[in-house]
Amino acid sequence: MTERYLKALEFATKKHKGQFRSGGLEYVTHPIAVAEILKEKGYGEDEQIAGLFHDLLEDTDATEDEILTLGGENVLTAVKLLTKAKGYVMSEYISGILANPIAKAVKGADRLHNLRCAVVCSDEFKKRYIKESNEWYLSFDEEIKVAVKALEETL
Repeated sequence: MTERYLKALEFATKKHKGQFRSGGLEYVTHPIAVAEILKEKGYGEDEQIAGLFHDLLEDTDATEDEILTLGGENVLTAVKLLTKAKGYVMSEYISGILANPIAKAVKGADRLHNLRCAVVCSDEFKKRYIKESNEWYLSFDEEIKVAVKALEETL
């Protein structure tokens, strides 16, 4: 791992401190897993750092300037596209992500990891998440369809 990646990891860990996922794991395990999925799929450092940072603007007090300093312009652009604005329109949100290769890669890995982890969620949540995945995210990563099917089998 490069010094840049390690600094990004340290920053994401600090910013997500005290946050937890459904099932009780520390929240930072999610962006780390997203970055790992991206690495396994052969994506580079910008994609991996964007994976670490993808929820920072939405879920922490991290600033765009901090993300720019640690990640660079390409990472910041992707993270901004991945951040749902208040009152967002899903079709516009998705089209913005699809227009940016880094954001698309990160969103695919994010959705894949969330689908794999949703087994701990309520059946109601699983049904909503499966429906949304089928409607919007199947084209993001070939493994998403498999993960959706696996989640359906837990209902």
